[in-house]
Amino acid sequence: MTKTLIKAKNIRKEWNGIALFEGVSFEITEGERVLLFGRNGIGKTTLLQGLLGRLAFEEGSVSYGLPAEEWGVLDQQLEISVEMTVLEYVFSGWKELAALKCRLETLGKQLQDTEGADAEAVAEYGEIYESYLQLDGYGWEAKVEKCLRQLKLDPALWSQPYRLLSGGQKTRVQLAALLARQPQLLVLDEPTNHLDNETMEWLEEWVRSYPGTVLYVSHDRTFIDRTATAVLELTPQGCRRYPGAYREYREQKALEARTLEGKYKKQEQEKEQLLESIRRYAEWFQQAHRAAGQNDFLRSKSKKNVSRLHAKEASLARLEKNRVELPKAAPKLSMKLESEAFQGDALLSLHNIRCAYGDNTALLEDFNLSLRRGDRLAVLGPNGAGKSTLLKLIAGVAQPSGGEVTQHPRTQIGYFAQELDHLNPESTLLDSLLELPGMTQTEARTILGCFLFPREDVFKHIGDLSMGEKCRVAFLRLYFGRGNLLVLDEPTNYLDIDTRERVEEALAAYPGGLVIVSHDRYLHTKVANRLLLLEHGRRPQFFPGTYEEYTAKERGRVLTPEEQTREGELQLLEMSLARLMRSDALETEEENRELMAEIVELRKAIGSLLEEN
Repeated sequence: MTKTLIKAKNIRKEWNGIALFEGVSFEITEGERVLLFGRNGIGKTTLLQGLLGRLAFEEGSVSYGLPAEEWGVLDQQLEISVEMTVLEYVFSGWKELAALKCRLETLGKQLQDTEGADAEAVAEYGEIYESYLQLDGYGWEAKVEKCLRQLKLDPALWSQPYRLLSGGQKTRVQLAALLARQPQLLVLDEPTNHLDNETMEWLEEWVRSYPGTVLYVSHDRTFIDRTATAVLELTPQGCRRYPGAYREYREQKALEARTLEGKYKKQEQEKEQLLESIRRYAEWFQQAHRAAGQNDFLRSKSKKNVSRLHAKEASLARLEKNRVELPKAAPKLSMKLESEAFQGDALLSLHNIRCAYGDNTALLEDFNLSLRRGDRLAVLGPNGAGKSTLLKLIAGVAQPSGGEVTQHPRTQIGYFAQELDHLNPESTLLDSLLELPGMTQTEARTILGCFLFPREDVFKHIGDLSMGEKCRVAFLRLYFGRGNLLVLDEPTNYLDIDTRERVEEALAAYPGGLVIVSHDRYLHTKVANRLLLLEHGRRPQFFPGTYEEYTAKERGRVLTPEEQTREGELQLLEMSLARLMRSDALETEEENRELMAEIVELRKAIGSLLEEN
């Protein structure tokens, strides 16, 4: 019989006296991989914290079939001492061994510092050392180091304080600790945040084949599709369980919506028929009653219509009592990105670009890239390969150490930075819009409502917003920027799945050019039509196709360095031609002839390059 590890019954949680969720009941059994799913702010992390015993629920009960020491937690807000190093944190997964090792190190230092050996200290050192050997302490040390290497954590980081690491490094360190311990139940809060594709794929395989049970929160739909065996949807009124992963969940929700809509329409038709029958019988009764006068026979006959009337009214009452209601639609982001009209083709070109770290280690060397109207370029590669740096060069936020960035005079760039530090934290949402020329309060409130900032939310300061809310504010800036080239660095990182899908729809319909860095593989699949692959120690490569084609291993079309160079030359020539074609008529006939000759030469050069391609 399958063992139940967590059983929650009628849980209720309040914040400031208002119910965040209530009536939450569910079970998680051995061997499952369950996604806790819901919109941002619904209380997923709060529910996890309550299950972990870190906060109390107002109502309900939770029973456990597993002791706390068999739980393993990946925590986005992990609080540990400032001094604890990476190696110490992972090693501390076995608390008894960690305490023994700490005591051994203290005694060893004490014995080294004392001139005459302390007999008691020597005896204690021997006893603890024996215990350490019996528990295979050195085997545990080897396992910890192996797990750190498996997560691609450089030994140079092991002695660094955990709190100084980047977000992606912290996640990998916690995963290494869980990999070493192999607890029976894993609780993972956003495990895919800040991970590069290689680590993500490793995590997917590990979770998919994990011998224990996994309960997790994630907005990465590809990760969910490849790992989840069940989806637990959390709402303010409770939760519901769906078998399968995200695709199956969506299909089941669509089927439920169609079924409910069919029942609702049938019910409305039946209601109309009953109301019509009631109206008709009421009219018949009144007419027959008037016609009957004092005739007892006719009066008795007219009462039959009254009986039928009461029967129809009873049917209507039953229908209303068992009425099927369509669910109230949750507010959704409403966004349509527009761009300035642009008649040319090439938006921007990077030619022979060099970009290096402070120690002169080159991220990019002799790099060429051209961006056209209609391009949907996804930049892929491991963390540290230079993806964000490249986007900053394209956006003009950073300058290369060599080479040239050529921008069309009418190119307008909209830049979304994953740090979101370009937003003014002191400004309210409403004030940030009222600064725009011609903006009225009514217009500003309407637009903010479309971006899921209703009523009093408009008076919130940007600095007080969650990261997901700040993302929506950053999209507001893009909305008004009307750029014809959007440069987006992790645009969906802090958004829930429903909002991500609205953003994807807006980007897919956007008429300008896009350059995107993201760990969201669904986003690449929906939007990208061209890929740039960056890797440490290798020349950048272009893949002239979709992300789906690339992941399907159709990678023979990756462009050679020569093809990349030709493509860059082609874009520069097209940009020069577009500039000459828009030139005003010159003063003399000779100058005009020279202009036409230059245009003809450029067209010939472009034709030659197109033939080579």
